[in-house]
Amino acid sequence: MAGNRFRYGQWNGGPDPLAPPYDVREAVDAVGAEVLAGGSLREALRDLLRRGPQGRGGLDDLAARARRLRREALRRGDLDGAVTRAQALLDQALAAERDELRGRDDDAARFAESVLDNLPRSTARAVEELSGYQWASDDARRSYQQILDQLRDDVLGQRFAGLRDAVRASADPAAQQRLAEMMGDLNDLLARHGRAEDTTDAFAEFMRRHGDFFPEKPETVDELIDVLARRSAAGERLMNSLSDRQRAELAGLMQQSLGDRLSGELSALDANLRALRPDLRWGRGERVRGDQPLDYADAAGALGEIGDLDDLLDQLDQEHPGATLDDVDVDAVARTLGRDAADDVRRLRDLERELRRQGWVSRDAEGLTLSPKALRRLGGTALRRVFSDLTAGPRGQHDLRSAGAAGEVSGASRPWEYGDEQPLDVVRTLTRAVSRAGPTVPVQLAVDDFEVVETEKRASAAVVLCVDLSYSMISQGRWGPMKQTALALAHLMETRFPQDALQIVGFGREATTLTQQELAAVEPDGEQGTNLQHALRLAGRHLRRHPDAEPVVLVVTDGEPTAHLDPDDGEALFHWPPLPETIEATVREVDRLSRYGATLNLFMLGDDPGLRRFVDAVARRSRGRMFTPDTDDLGEYVVSDYLRSRQSRR
Repeated sequence: MAGNRFRYGQWNGGPDPLAPPYDVREAVDAVGAEVLAGGSLREALRDLLRRGPQGRGGLDDLAARARRLRREALRRGDLDGAVTRAQALLDQALAAERDELRGRDDDAARFAESVLDNLPRSTARAVEELSGYQWASDDARRSYQQILDQLRDDVLGQRFAGLRDAVRASADPAAQQRLAEMMGDLNDLLARHGRAEDTTDAFAEFMRRHGDFFPEKPETVDELIDVLARRSAAGERLMNSLSDRQRAELAGLMQQSLGDRLSGELSALDANLRALRPDLRWGRGERVRGDQPLDYADAAGALGEIGDLDDLLDQLDQEHPGATLDDVDVDAVARTLGRDAADDVRRLRDLERELRRQGWVSRDAEGLTLSPKALRRLGGTALRRVFSDLTAGPRGQHDLRSAGAAGEVSGASRPWEYGDEQPLDVVRTLTRAVSRAGPTVPVQLAVDDFEVVETEKRASAAVVLCVDLSYSMISQGRWGPMKQTALALAHLMETRFPQDALQIVGFGREATTLTQQELAAVEPDGEQGTNLQHALRLAGRHLRRHPDAEPVVLVVTDGEPTAHLDPDDGEALFHWPPLPETIEATVREVDRLSRYGATLNLFMLGDDPGLRRFVDAVARRSRGRMFTPDTDDLGEYVVSDYLRSRQSRR
């Protein structure tokens, strides 16, 4: 309305109704905290989804609810209820018939009594033998017919939802004819689909003729198959869950109630569905127990529900390679666990997609992993932890916004891109603006006009950080501090000293070079061995790739060398206690680095006397230094040593 006045202010009515249900950065930080504490990167990312943001609404909660429902379904009742009910109706029919025959005094009545007295003990065989019997009692005839009608109604109603009401008239020959025609057309359609024929038109014609049997209104053959196959598999599981005697009884009763034609079409349908959906749990049985007898439909329904919950648990476990939350059937979650559970899955999906969209995680063949962007944030967190009580400026911090901070000016320029920190080339920027807009005053600058000065990076130091990945590092609680130290040093050099070249080398029984991403994800393999010789050999290769840089090697270890590479075949040889050959091979690599002019500083974790003697001898031999920090101080020692060495080079 014109003239109305509105006032706007900060929302103060509780939680922000427009805020997202998760904090992406908080989720990344939670993963980072677990990694820096020594946890597995993939396990941390997996746990984020399993526990859910802020520890609620995760996959574990949903799986626990599914398991609880499964346990309840297993206690729902007695699966043999269909046979038990048939037996009760048969006893009722026989009692009524005997009462009627007892009041008659003729040979026919005596013969009928002898037939009843000699019926097999098997309910199914008794029902079969009575199929041609002429009942004297109307009540007995109705009870007997009820056995057949109820089981037929239950079986067909369980397979075809649209029959649950219409099938009540299935005793009528015309109704049975229509049922048989529908099932025949259905089997023909499924057989053609199984041969990979185009069934689009055939499916449309089938639904036009028989669509009232399928209230789910499937739109494709595959949707129709999915609906029918799950129900067929539930019926199969019911048969597999019964004892041999119970199975034979129920099969016999079903044959009698359905008749030859319907029974044959149903068997063909089951075979077609099994071939089209072999992934369902067709051959599995369950030990369902309970006091309440379940008729066929209820028993098959309970087993179908158990099958759906089993499928859902497989999806929620996310154990198979390449598993994603997109594999979770949200409709199945809503159907089995409720709408609130489905909303939780959607929120987790949104979180996973948002992590990918914002570039915090990527996906490889093994699952989610942190992206370079997230690793930079993780490295920054590690560096802040290391230097939580120190300030940056006096320890050699470079201002990358100053000219030449990242290298020497090359004389060339290039268009500015988002994130560039090189100095602007003012002359070329203005020249581009004038060329674009003409000689007008004042000159209007556009984003595309900006150019920055190109610089050539020049490494002033080649640094190798050798970190011990042997099993003792994790068993003694040193895995987390080691990762934190390496990530902090990598982040420091990447952000403040990009002219220095860092290589991380991890060594256990063998050594390997590691990127930051590989370091964050690396896990102990439980194999014994500390192959420092191989690590120093890889360190020498990195130093030789940067001949103009000052060589620096930092070694973090908690054990003396117990492995080296065989000079003949290159295989790693392990032995405890250390062999003289292992010590000699390691010392030879130390001497090579010393002759190259490398500074070799060793950070010894633990108080093993043999390690202390070895490290002290190596430090003296290479004119390096030995440090014995506490585990919690490792990062500060390593990074501070690197900064001191940089300060001495200035």
